[in-house]
Amino acid sequence: MTSPAPDTATARFRRPAAEVMRLARMGAGHPTRLSFLRVLLRRIKAEGWLCDRPVWQVNDQGVGHAVYRVQGPQCCYSLVAFAHDLPDDMRSDRVIATAWDATFTLFDGTPTEADIARLAANVPLQEAGRITARELTLARANRSVRLFAHVVAALAKGQQPDVEEIDAVGYLMRTTAVYGSGKFGAADRADIAARPELNGPFQVEMLTVWLIRAFTVDIVEHMARVAGGARAVRLAPGIRRSLGVGNSTGLGMAPFVVRHPMLLNNWTQAREEALARVRAQARADAVAVQGLQQALRAAVENARLWQSEHPVQRGKLADLRRDLDQLSDLLPSWDWQVPHPWNALWLWGEAHLSLEGQEALLALMLEPHGALVDDLAAAMGADEDAMFRLNGAMTVGALRDLLQQHYGWALAMDFDRPENTARFWYVSEEKLEPRLGDRTREEGAALEQPLCIARLASDLARTLAARPAAEPVASLLLAHPEHRLMLRRAQMAAGHPYAEIQDNLIGAQMLPIDMMRCKLAFFGADRFDPRSDRWIRISLFQGADYPEDITAKGAA
Repeated sequence: MTSPAPDTATARFRRPAAEVMRLARMGAGHPTRLSFLRVLLRRIKAEGWLCDRPVWQVNDQGVGHAVYRVQGPQCCYSLVAFAHDLPDDMRSDRVIATAWDATFTLFDGTPTEADIARLAANVPLQEAGRITARELTLARANRSVRLFAHVVAALAKGQQPDVEEIDAVGYLMRTTAVYGSGKFGAADRADIAARPELNGPFQVEMLTVWLIRAFTVDIVEHMARVAGGARAVRLAPGIRRSLGVGNSTGLGMAPFVVRHPMLLNNWTQAREEALARVRAQARADAVAVQGLQQALRAAVENARLWQSEHPVQRGKLADLRRDLDQLSDLLPSWDWQVPHPWNALWLWGEAHLSLEGQEALLALMLEPHGALVDDLAAAMGADEDAMFRLNGAMTVGALRDLLQQHYGWALAMDFDRPENTARFWYVSEEKLEPRLGDRTREEGAALEQPLCIARLASDLARTLAARPAAEPVASLLLAHPEHRLMLRRAQMAAGHPYAEIQDNLIGAQMLPIDMMRCKLAFFGADRFDPRSDRWIRISLFQGADYPEDITAKGAA
């Protein structure tokens, strides 16, 4: 299925890229109903997937393995989870860790005992092991030690854990990596992309994390039964539902949105078209208005529970809470009879709310309009190979015009000023992960990665200024092959308005967490908690159904 292109009827309601693609706004992103985990859960529910746990072989020390299986209309997938007894001094969220509380792989089908034996010899080793094309992801997670121990102790005594303790953390375990797309021997993305249930962005990774969430609750209840015997109780449904899966993510995630401009465009364009469709409605449906009010109440509660010690995030949280309070005061008296009332509400938000509040309002406005916007999720993937071939017949003059039209924001930057080239991106030799260096204090700038698109555009424009307007770009590239990457992006930008982050990615004031939050919000992450300008913790699937809930409800 292909989603419709942006409608001309909504054109005047769509936000321009110059407004949307700035780091400050991208770093205020919120999950929406188009976020990837929401798309996955809607499909699972609509298609009535069957879920079970056919294997649970975990001993009294909490060591062993389990299998969680989901059966869709055509394919079956199984999360194989390995539980480990990890000493506290070996627990680390850093990518250089070598041991974890739990390790996982998503298996294509139902694994045999021989498959599980093979996986047991490799999955716990993570990068040091090897998996095969039968495996779709490789993941690991660590306990949130204090909360995990508190929940075990409470359940073992026949009591429920303290709700304030639950709310303060929000998850029993946090993943430190979920690898897919061929890494370490897993199936290549191209091998599974044609399957309807996996052809959207990051569906296999979201499925992995959703099943990991079930494991985190099962393992804590198992340890409580070991400790408490017959006295032990299970988690109360409300507490259980409030738990998600944490994630600890560093700089490795940030460059993705630069290296995949078509994906970034399609994600953003779908969201912006969804907002435009809502704004373009001539009238407000009473059911949708009630849905907005319900979503606002949930957002207020989420903001109350959302905590962070990072000074930047604390300021954003203050803005968000204030803005949501303003909305709560406004809506009871809002005139829904004015022409295009949703647009009027949006324009009010632009005039009165912070960036944090505006992006939260976007999510709130989409929430009650599933029938209007959910089809757009089908267009959030991308065939990146389609734009790989260059148009060598394009003239230098035409390329100059493209640069001026789509990269004027970049050409206005002065890269002779030291503060505009203060940092550089490189890949670490030890872990082959992206890193960010200080150009004046650290070595390695000679190995800089081409991630500052603004500077690449500026360099290309300087070269073009000395070339004849009628010259084909094929001839230009023979003399200057270093511009191939930027030339390809410029040709692509003509049909992909949201493909570029319109900011300086090597400037002294750039915050990598803005790129990370943008991507994570599209995943469906919430409660962003930066630990520095390049490391962030988040939560996934809080408040969502568990596999057994969906099986019990059927296609509800």
